[in-house]
Amino acid sequence: MNYTIKKIRECPSLQCDAAKWFSEKWSIPIEAYIDSMKSISSDSPVPQWYIICDKEKIIGGAGVIENDFHPRKDLTPNVCAVYVEEAYRNQGVAGELLSFVCEDMKSLGVETLYLLTNHTSFYERYGWKFFCMVKGDGEDILSRMYRKEII
Repeated sequence: MNYTIKKIRECPSLQCDAAKWFSEKWSIPIEAYIDSMKSISSDSPVPQWYIICDKEKIIGGAGVIENDFHPRKDLTPNVCAVYVEEAYRNQGVAGELLSFVCEDMKSLGVETLYLLTNHTSFYERYGWKFFCMVKGDGEDILSRMYRKEII
């Protein structure tokens, strides 16, 4: 794979482009992403945002936030907004991105990550373990909560 993964904390000039990309994928206002990216601090490992690029084009991304809009405040931090452009799927891009995020969070002192999803087996391929069912904020159905030890 010949793509570049970028940490937004190391490339603050990419905040606007990254926030716009995430907003388009998840239909969440761009300001929410900008606010989160601007709150990245060396004093705390969370939040963090990552993009993966093919040359200068963003082809995927993910974030790590305290809580991914669910009532289980004890399950933190959460990997969120994982997305890979359709043309780049089934090429290992998501796995590479998830591995990078886990290694970076480990380097920041995080030992366990959580992830809320409707996928039923995708994350298990990358070492995530099903933990429990959780109802996301404003949702009628339960979603799967995964956990990954990264110590």
